Amino acid sequence: MNEMGGAGEPPFTVRNSASGDRISGAVVQAGQIRDLTVYGQTVAPPAATPALPVPRQLPSASRHLLGREEDLACLESELGSVAGAGDVTVVVTGPAGIGKTALAVHWLRRHADRFPDGQFYADLRAHAAGGPADPAEVLGGFLRALGAAPAPCEAAEAAALWRSLTAARRIGVLLDNAATAEQVRLLLPGSEYAVVVVTSRRRLTRLGLGGAAFHQVGPLSRGAAVRLLAKGVGAGRVDREPEAAVLVVERCARLPLAVCLAAARIAARPAQPLAVTAEALGLESRRLAVLDVGGEGVRHALDASFEALGAGAARLYRLLGLLPFSVLTPDVLCAVGGLEPAEAEPLVDELADIHLLEETEGGFRLHGLVRLHAQAHADAIRDRAEGRVAVDRVLDRYLASTTAAEALLSPSHRTLRRDYAAEQASREREFADEAAALGWLEAEIERLAGAVRWAAATGRAATAWQLVDAMWPAFLRLRPAALWIELHRIGRTAAHSVGHRDGELRMLTSGGAGLRNAGATEEAAEWYAEALHLARAAGDPLAEADALYGLSQTHRTAGRLAEAADCLRTAADLREACGYLRGTALARLALGDVRLADGRPAEAVPVIADAYRDLTAVRAVYEAARALAFLGQAQAALGAYDEAGRCYAEALARFRASRARHWEARVLRLLADLARDRGDLTGAAARQQESASLYAALSARAGDRRAAATALDAPVLPLPPAEPPSAG
Repeated sequence: MNEMGGAGEPPFTVRNSASGDRISGAVVQAGQIRDLTVYGQTVAPPAATPALPVPRQLPSASRHLLGREEDLACLESELGSVAGAGDVTVVVTGPAGIGKTALAVHWLRRHADRFPDGQFYADLRAHAAGGPADPAEVLGGFLRALGAAPAPCEAAEAAALWRSLTAARRIGVLLDNAATAEQVRLLLPGSEYAVVVVTSRRRLTRLGLGGAAFHQVGPLSRGAAVRLLAKGVGAGRVDREPEAAVLVVERCARLPLAVCLAAARIAARPAQPLAVTAEALGLESRRLAVLDVGGEGVRHALDASFEALGAGAARLYRLLGLLPFSVLTPDVLCAVGGLEPAEAEPLVDELADIHLLEETEGGFRLHGLVRLHAQAHADAIRDRAEGRVAVDRVLDRYLASTTAAEALLSPSHRTLRRDYAAEQASREREFADEAAALGWLEAEIERLAGAVRWAAATGRAATAWQLVDAMWPAFLRLRPAALWIELHRIGRTAAHSVGHRDGELRMLTSGGAGLRNAGATEEAAEWYAEALHLARAAGDPLAEADALYGLSQTHRTAGRLAEAADCLRTAADLREACGYLRGTALARLALGDVRLADGRPAEAVPVIADAYRDLTAVRAVYEAARALAFLGQAQAALGAYDEAGRCYAEALARFRASRARHWEARVLRLLADLARDRGDLTGAAARQQESASLYAALSARAGDRRAAATALDAPVLPLPPAEPPSAG
């Protein structure tokens, strides 16, 4: 007789009472049970287990996802047009709060009909307080949803069963907030028809080895961010204060999480204008605190990313928070950390991998609110030796590199002292040629300006004025009018504060040139007059000549040509007495220009020709090109049009080669004049258009008031000479 097993035995046990043999195992129903006889009693079969619903585990989501049309289109391109055509894995990455989950949920819900066998969701808790989710735990949930219970305890066994059960199913899976590629791999289904979306702050590049595609999510457009704000606070409030709404979203860095938090703050204060929140967000020191609602906010999200960093990357992140600019070059990253490139590379990769550092063309960027977060972490070391030394390293690097560019681009420019916090030799940058040096200055000019302000603000006055002085070729060639004036004001104050007479004189003369070129002639004259007083008191003839040169240019601009000529003759004599050939030639070149302005081109030609000869002899290529432009003007005034055209053509080629855009635009206008004098109105119009376009671009970039005045219908007049007095 067969007996049922007792308590504590496997689910089903059969024992032969005569022999004692036993067979045990799980019950498998091969067909329909009609009745069951146990100990002579007929027992009705158990009720059938209700069928499990098709898994639909995706979180709820808005039907309208604002501003993500391009992202959705990219995901669509990965999915293909035929449902079930093949398995797809897409890794959606981006910084905290950028809206990765919302995008993924919206996309998968949009295609629910492609997944008749279910949609699965798991939060992998990459940055949760309890640590990342155990893949075995996640697989247990997935298997129970499919009716496989109890699930195996071992992750590998559970993963194998998950793949087996999903082998022929058309399913969608969202693995949200993934920590590592290894965590994700165990959770990938076995179906050839599955679509898997993984979201992560990390790039998870190793998933690419298995064929995964990658999509990075960026900030919202301004318009989409404003619409998101309106969704939270009401369109009427946004319509009443459109400018304040734009300020709010821009100060939220157009980060969806930040915009939603700001909207929650505004919505809770229905009588308060949006401008109040915009103003609160305008205080960088409080911005992250403002974007905190109920203890949750952007800072909390970024803290979670920061805590995932290793010690070396966390140190570098704190040091980056010391910097006054958000866009960084690799050499600055190395300098601030005191690292060699090979040491910095893995740390930078770690920061970029978790989106605390964004890669850009030729460098990296601390984006928006991330920069404020880094600054907050930098506060702990700002006034300690580690922070002070890091600042010195970066400023030294910029000063050394800018001085190297100055030496190449303006070799005859008298280099004043340079003070470094440490040994300079290892920091000097080498440039292949003048084009490379000028290209570096052009790319770095905003960061150089930030470094000057930073040096002055942190009590490094000597570095501040010396960096302004080293930037001379950038002011001369690129003409950033507003920066030229601003930085020389800073440099002048800095040099005076440390009692450096030569530095103060240089700031006065080269800064006066910036003022004059911007049209502030009276203030420029005041700066030159003060420089002249200091130079004469110190008995410095070359500094006196620089001041006189500058004063001559203010006289020339004001139409006082006789006074201008007197200053230039004296400046030329002083420089010649000191044996300064290049400076003497520049003063005489300016004197030739004054004679041109006075309507005496015949007298101007020999003076300018001599200056051109001497500048060529000392290999002053840029200044010699200016002499050719002036010589062309003189020849055109004398009716020697062919000679004038030859001079202009050669000058234009040299200015283009040296990227002297203002002079290029000026010569193009002179060529327009020449074509008009020859009766070539079509050629004149074309040159005029070229010149106007170039001036407009320069005006937009630098805010140059002179350039802004060169509209197409403006009179074609020669611009005043722009060579500052300290060019020697």
